Order: sequence, then structure tokens, then C-alpha cells
Amino acid sequence: MPDTSSHNFPTAFLFPGQGSQSAGMGKALAEEYPAARAVFDEADEVLGFPLSRLCFEGPDEELTRTENTQPALLTVSTAAHRVLAPLIAAPAFVAGHSLGEYSALVAAGSLTFADALRLVRLRGRYMQEAVPEGVGAMAALLRLPEGALDAILQQAAQGEVVSAANLNAPDQVVIAGHTAAVHRAMELAKSAGARRVTLLAVSAPFHCALMTPAQQRLQPDLDAAAFRDLATPLVNNWQARIVRSGADARQGLYEQIPNPVRWTAGVQELACHGVRRIIEIGPGAVLLGLCRKIDPSLEGFKFGQPADLENVTHALA
Repeated sequence: MPDTSSHNFPTAFLFPGQGSQSAGMGKALAEEYPAARAVFDEADEVLGFPLSRLCFEGPDEELTRTENTQPALLTVSTAAHRVLAPLIAAPAFVAGHSLGEYSALVAAGSLTFADALRLVRLRGRYMQEAVPEGVGAMAALLRLPEGALDAILQQAAQGEVVSAANLNAPDQVVIAGHTAAVHRAMELAKSAGARRVTLLAVSAPFHCALMTPAQQRLQPDLDAAAFRDLATPLVNNWQARIVRSGADARQGLYEQIPNPVRWTAGVQELACHGVRRIIEIGPGAVLLGLCRKIDPSLEGFKFGQPADLENVTHALA
């Protein structure tokens, strides 16, 4: 009889996005593994400031500035991947949530770490500068009745921007846009029966039309960077489809800036291609939580610190 346990099914490596950062992230990895320490050293050199110290020590207010958060998360995820990759079988697919798509492309061999660092540092700056502080907002809507979202957004807009930014799980949507429009949508969602409505502590309204200036500014930087064809296929955010060419990878990073992260559809796409095991690589376990809601049959692990390693390697032995 063939073994049909999940051990013989394909694995996907997933990389987290903004919101997973915390002071102290990556410190234990860098202390324990020379391969991880080398990634932090390279980041400090490429960026010309001690990003490693910001990751390890904070302060939080500096770490949560978008232009710092994005390279910091990329660095911690890449450091964790460099430790884990030689110890287990290669994944069948990679994917990343928003910023995490850059980490996934580094892992897939499409972008060098140095190029990805430069890009996300600029991406963070352009996103921060696209909308003056206070003008935009984001909110999470939990357990909104099915089919209610479009009407709520339409009614809330009143000539302003408000749209779905992250389609994170069947019961979790994040919206973004002009502050007043987001607040109107929050009230309408409550009235429609949403279980919970939460304003998010973010510095800009990501993944909506207000990010178009950031998209336009990043285009020449993306065009100047070398994107190789992927050694491991990626399921992208923009279309939730499989990408194998460097040109498609570049286009996906351009298109994701003002468009929603289609995370639910992306995870479903992975499952359609036989993925039964996921490993979240980087700080936190946000994506594991979302994946459990999207497809409870997926077996999930995380690797972001030395204590996680035995669990992952034992499960995949």
C-alpha cells in the first residue's frame, strides 16, 4: 500500500508581511547560526545603517516606520530561510503576503537579497510618502455576512476611495482608503452584522488606489533590478496564480501595490496543486492562523527562531 500521509505531499514555504515585526526578531537566529548572522551583516552593509540592531533591540517606533519595517522583515525571513533550506527538502512552491512576496522571490532565486533589500526600502518610503499621515486608514472586518462587502464599500465611498486591501481568510477582510470612507464602512459593517470591526494601527492605507503614486515611483526601480526565472514557482498576490518567469515576478510586484492581496485564493491555489504542508518562515505565525481558516486540512509549521527547528525537521524527516 502506498503511504498517503501528508509527509509525501508537496510543501510550500510562506513568508510574512508587515504586521509580523517585533523588537528582538532574528536575534536568537543570528546568535545561533553563522548563515543567519551573515544575512544581517549584508543588510547592514547594503543599507548603510545598522538594521540588525533595529531588529534585535528596536525601538518599536523606529521599527514600525514602513521604510524600516519592510527591509527588517525581509532580512529576518531571509536569515531564517538560509538556516532552514539546507536541512529539509526543497518546497514545491513559495508565496508571501504583500511584502513577503519579496522574501519568497529571494528564496526562489529570482531576486538577490541585496536587490530585494534596496527595492523594499524604496517601496516602504514611497508607500509612506504616497498619502499624508491621517488622510488614509485601514480596518479589519471579521465575519462579515457573505456577499455584504461590495454593497458596504459602494455605500461608504461617497466619492472617496475605500476598497478591499487584504482578502486574508473567508472570515477576514482588511479594507483601506480615505480615513472618513473607512470609518463609514466600519459602521456599515457593524450594522450588517460583522462579528468584529477593528481600525488597524498602520502608517498608510496599503493595497488601494491611494497607493498609485508609490506604484509609479517604484516602477523604474523594479525595471532596473535583475529578475531571474524562478527555481521554485511562486503563487503571487495580485492574481493568486503560479508564476515561473522573472518578467511575471516583476509585474506581480508592480501590480500588488494598489491592488488587494488575494491571500485566500492563493492558499486555495496551493492546495489545488497538492500542497498539504506549509512552513511559515520569518517572525510570528500570522499566516499559519489564516491558512488554518482557509483550509483546515493543511499541516502547518513555523520557523523563525532556533527553538522551532527541531519541530520542523522532525516533522519533515
